[in-house]
Amino acid sequence: MQSLPRTLAEDVAKNLVMVARLIDEDPEGAYGYSKVALRLASRVAAVREAAGFAAYANQKYAEALAEFRAARRMTGTVDLWPLMADCERGLGRPEKALDMAGAPEVHKLDKAGQVEMRLVAAGARRDMGQLDAAIVTLQSPELASHSVQPWTARLRYAYADALLAAGRNGEAREWFAKAVEADRDGSTDASDRLAELDGVEFVDALDETADGADADAAVGTAVAQDDDAADQDDDQADDEHDADDQDADDAEGDADVKDVDGAEGADGEDDEERRER
Repeated sequence: MQSLPRTLAEDVAKNLVMVARLIDEDPEGAYGYSKVALRLASRVAAVREAAGFAAYANQKYAEALAEFRAARRMTGTVDLWPLMADCERGLGRPEKALDMAGAPEVHKLDKAGQVEMRLVAAGARRDMGQLDAAIVTLQSPELASHSVQPWTARLRYAYADALLAAGRNGEAREWFAKAVEADRDGSTDASDRLAELDGVEFVDALDETADGADADAAVGTAVAQDDDAADQDDDQADDEHDADDQDADDAEGDADVKDVDGAEGADGEDDEERRER
C-alpha cells in the first residue's frame, strides 16, 4: 500500500485489520469491511486477497475466485492455488479442482500448501462419489508422520471422516482419536465425533438449567395448589363451625322462649287460682 497517499493508506489498513479480526467470528461483518477496502484501493494486491478471503468465508465462491485470481496476477505467487481450487468445488466443479491438483503450480507450494491441496483434492473425490479414491488421496507421508504440524489435526480429521463415509467405522474411530491428540487448539470437532462413535451423548448445561427451573416451577405450583386447597378446607371448616354455633344459638334461643312461655303460663294459672279463692 506504499503507492497510496498516507491518509488513504491508513483508511485501507483500518478496514483490512477489521477483516482479519472479524472473519472467523463475524464473516458478514468482515465482508462489509472488505468491500470498503476494495472500493478505496482495488489495485492493491493485499486488498484483493482480503476481499477474496472474506467472500470465501461467506461462501461467495465466484466472487472469491475472481479476487484470488486478481491477487495472483498482481503478485505472481501460487499461495492461493489451493483456495482457488476449493472455490471450483464450491461452484460445483470438482473436476476442475482435480485438474488444478495435478497442475505444475502445486510443486511450487510449500509443505502446508501441498497438504491443503491434498485436502481439496480428496474433497473433490468425495463430491464425485469416489470415496475410496478420497481415502487414497489423503494417504501420504504427512498423514503417517508422528510429528504434529499445523496441518496434522485437519489432515487426520479429513482421513477419519473419509473412512467413516466409506463405512470403515473402526478405522475412523482410530483416526478421530489421533486427530484429537493433534488438535491442541480445538480447530476441529474431532472430540465430538469420537464421542459420537463411542455412543456418548452430551447434554447442554443450559437445557439442564431450564429443566431444573421448570421442575422448580412445577413444585412451586403444586405447593401453591396444596396451600390453596388447605385454605379452602380451613374456610369450609370455619363455615361449618360457624353454622354449628348458629344452630346452637338458635336452639338455645328456642329453649329460652319455651322456658319463658312456660313460666308465664304458670304465673297465669296462679293468678286465676287466687281470684277463685
